[in-house]
Amino acid sequence: MVLVGRRKAGAVEHPPFDCHRDHGPYAGVDSFLTTLAHDRPRLAAAHAVELAAIAPGLDPSPRRAAEEQPIRFHPARRTAALAYGAAEFVHAWAAGLRTPVTVHFVHTADADETTAELLAALGRRLADGPLRLALHTDGPPTPVPAVRPEELRAALGDSLARGFYHHAARVARRGRAITHDPGLRWSFTTGLATALAALDQASEALQLYAETRTTTTDPKILMSAAYATAMLYARHLPPAEQDQGAARDWLGRAIRLAADLPDPRQRVLTTVFYEQGVALLDSREGRPDRALATIDSGLSALAAVLSPGERPQDWARLLHNRAQVHLALGDRQRALAGLDEVIERDPGNCEYYADRAALHRAAGRDRDAFDDYAAAIRLGPHLPEAYYNRATLHDEHGRPGKAREDLRRVLAIDPRHVDARIALANLDLGRAALDDAEAGVRAGLAVSPDEPQLLCTLGLIRSERGDLAGADDLLTRALSADPGLAEAWTNRAAVRFEQGDPAAALADLDHAIALSAAPEPLFNRATALLRLGRYAEAEADLTAALALPDLDAGLRKEIRAELARARTAATAPVGG
Repeated sequence: MVLVGRRKAGAVEHPPFDCHRDHGPYAGVDSFLTTLAHDRPRLAAAHAVELAAIAPGLDPSPRRAAEEQPIRFHPARRTAALAYGAAEFVHAWAAGLRTPVTVHFVHTADADETTAELLAALGRRLADGPLRLALHTDGPPTPVPAVRPEELRAALGDSLARGFYHHAARVARRGRAITHDPGLRWSFTTGLATALAALDQASEALQLYAETRTTTTDPKILMSAAYATAMLYARHLPPAEQDQGAARDWLGRAIRLAADLPDPRQRVLTTVFYEQGVALLDSREGRPDRALATIDSGLSALAAVLSPGERPQDWARLLHNRAQVHLALGDRQRALAGLDEVIERDPGNCEYYADRAALHRAAGRDRDAFDDYAAAIRLGPHLPEAYYNRATLHDEHGRPGKAREDLRRVLAIDPRHVDARIALANLDLGRAALDDAEAGVRAGLAVSPDEPQLLCTLGLIRSERGDLAGADDLLTRALSADPGLAEAWTNRAAVRFEQGDPAAALADLDHAIALSAAPEPLFNRATALLRLGRYAEAEADLTAALALPDLDAGLRKEIRAELARARTAATAPVGG
């Protein structure tokens, strides 16, 4: 590799970066990013969160003690956001190059998933630019470092805390294979199960806990395994395999075992957090009052054993749970006050800002919502849902250009984000950019060919182009995939109406109205009824549409005009 240097000769040679997975997550690319960060520290500061996550040596702040590690694990998809942010940093760095530079990476065929993902993101972002990547599948031999089980356990904990689950799973499997110590083996087993659950392999995690129960009588291990099993049934198994009753049974076992813990402080802390699982189930089952009582009891118990300022993330977790229950009870004011306190105690968690932004938005405090979305994006970093929600807010404020920018960011991070694809296509339709809208939707269908919402949107685009037969076919395909998609019924009705078949349009709109409380199906059905001369029914639909809350001003005007027309037609003399 040749990097722009600070020597008088003008350039510095750098050996290839070794990406072999045995060097850990982000092997090779972490060193590459560190080199660039040292070259442009001010630019690196604008990408501090993602760079520190990939290359921890760039973060000068002290690492948390083991007891203070985050109690919420990162979602597996976070690495895609890290890759996006790092690629943006490298692209900005490369913009200052005056001559082409080539970077060499070796052992890319044996890279960790995080490294492969980031190299792919760099390849897309740097295409046709002055910074070029040379990826070599082989390279000099990479010896496997000899490590002791305790070092493996530390590496496992670090990978889990940072959200690098493929590496964590490999480390855990290696640890399980070489240790016979019961405590260490349990650490590797539960670490492996945690990684598998994050990677959507919860069924295998469930088997690991079942295996553990056949090989140990240690009450602490059985307690932890019971709680973890409950969470798999409640959250992580595929929806068809989730079992809230089984989750409740396993939580009961875990709580009973926690009652026998010898340390009084640990007994209280463990019981409180296991009971949060019970509160979750109560809330899901329509009993928010019971959930709220459990959470309040837990907060009182924490206050009895924790000193002021101690374990702020633990406090924040319970307060966040309580805010969510207040929201479920319809008390937005208490939910918002709760989130204010949550963020005060744990200001580094992006999830809390995203939740509070939604409440600000619902209350009409859009400036505060924008601020919280910005914080969520910075801390996430590059949280796709925060970009998406901010895009919709930009659109509501008449800033479609900024909305498109945010939606493009969402899709750069997560090409499978269907809602972002559709929102971007609608913005393109709004500016009559049919080619852009169709290209974006087809890009989504290349990833998910049978996605009904994308088929529906493409049908709408084909209709705008005047291809009514093609639109009808696409909308019919969408309805075959999802008969509950009200938008597809509504759009196909409009197409069939334009094709001169109001009766078929009417049948589709009956389906749409049964599925949706939106005003558009009612308005469209009224239009079809007017064509068929059924004026009283049309008047009823228009009156119902006009009574709906939050009606768009433009649509309200059209509804009133059609209502006047229906009433006039209904009173006109026959043949007059």
